Amino acid sequence: MIDRILKLLSGEEGLSSPSQSSDSLQVAVAALLVEAARMDDRFEGPERHMIERLLMARFDLSADAAGTLLHSAEAEVTRSTQLFPFTSLTVKRLDETERTRVIEMLWEVAYADGVLDPQEDMLVRRIAGLIHVPDRARGEARLRAMARLGITP
Repeated sequence: MIDRILKLLSGEEGLSSPSQSSDSLQVAVAALLVEAARMDDRFEGPERHMIERLLMARFDLSADAAGTLLHSAEAEVTRSTQLFPFTSLTVKRLDETERTRVIEMLWEVAYADGVLDPQEDMLVRRIAGLIHVPDRARGEARLRAMARLGITP
């Protein structure tokens, strides 16, 4: 019972309940992407489409499954008041290369509308620190994301 209370207080309860396996990791990564998309107070078509595309590629999902995952992630973000449940699970389940790829995905979402909002930049930097991605790797991930989107530094 005390473990359940601690999980509720730390925000982990919502993510550990579904199916414990890759589903909770997928929701955690998707939730981080949703957080990045919402930072500029506009979570619209380009960002939504980018997140669905990234989830399809990263987790080998169909368009319908990616849409469902995005919807679940939005619900988790609405319920949670902190990043900890999402970043904690990411650190536990992914190695540094995979975590760096998550940061690259975050940069792609941040640049999806063609403009990097200062709040989006701050969030990506913050998440990189929380999931233990070194500054150099974060910067390289940013350049790769920009190149993929055709944005010159």
